[in-house]
Amino acid sequence: MSLLSKASLEKIDYEISKYPAEQKQSAVMSALRIAQEEHGWLSTEVMDAVAAYLAMPSIAVYEVATFYEMYNTKPMGKYKLTLCTNLPCALSGADRLCKKLKERLGIDFDEVTPDGQFSLKEGQCFGACGDAPVLLINNHEMRSWVTEDKLEELLKELQS
Repeated sequence: MSLLSKASLEKIDYEISKYPAEQKQSAVMSALRIAQEEHGWLSTEVMDAVAAYLAMPSIAVYEVATFYEMYNTKPMGKYKLTLCTNLPCALSGADRLCKKLKERLGIDFDEVTPDGQFSLKEGQCFGACGDAPVLLINNHEMRSWVTEDKLEELLKELQS
């Protein structure tokens, strides 16, 4: 029995179809994203299932999953907040926002709140430097021009 559902395998098949048949491993990033959406994070077993499905060595899948920050190789909170700390965001107050978030949530980067609601990640450039500072929620929703007040509003919104 596969760790990947039929629905996930169908999505992965669609991603594989974008490449020549002998290059299906090119879909590894999409396959990892799909597997993470299904499981919430990428355990070794889930990564092994992706590797087997794409007929590639498990280590190659691990390398991709550990290189890119959007992949979770350990359980994360319901809301993964990733704050960009690259120079444009840092110059626009991201360092202050990081400190505020850590104090408010009582956690550091790569940790999860005791209630499992939040995890905090440090991010590297989301390609929206003109919107600095930028925060990403669960790898899908971006908030721009984040201020301490907007951050507080967001936390209240997510906690309700």
